[in-house]
Amino acid sequence: MKPFLAVLLAAMTVGCGYSSKPKTPAQPGTTPIISQLTPASANAGSPAFVLEVDGSKFAAQATVNFGATLINPTFVNSGKLQAMIPATAVAGAGTVHVTVTNPGTPGGIYGGGTQAETSTAMDFTVN
Repeated sequence: MKPFLAVLLAAMTVGCGYSSKPKTPAQPGTTPIISQLTPASANAGSPAFVLEVDGSKFAAQATVNFGATLINPTFVNSGKLQAMIPATAVAGAGTVHVTVTNPGTPGGIYGGGTQAETSTAMDFTVN
């Protein structure tokens, strides 16, 4: 009986094959590209306006980062977004960096998915 208990105890210590599975890291997502901003500038103190962001590889859920202001734009197609820029974002003169961020996609129970990716910044001038 003692050898049986020793074997049983050893089997329980080693485990029964059910261990946590390794997590697959998120893969790089699709990086959006900005080619043009329309308009390219505005006067300080201007009222709110629509900024057209042209480029490529925009996801339907992409966001526009107008300096520190995060905007959920209207998705026209994968090459065009329209963002309503609030008057507070152009209250003072200077250069505003504009980027587009494509969201990542979630993975399953073992990881995977894709990472969020942000475009290279394009400058918008507030005169």
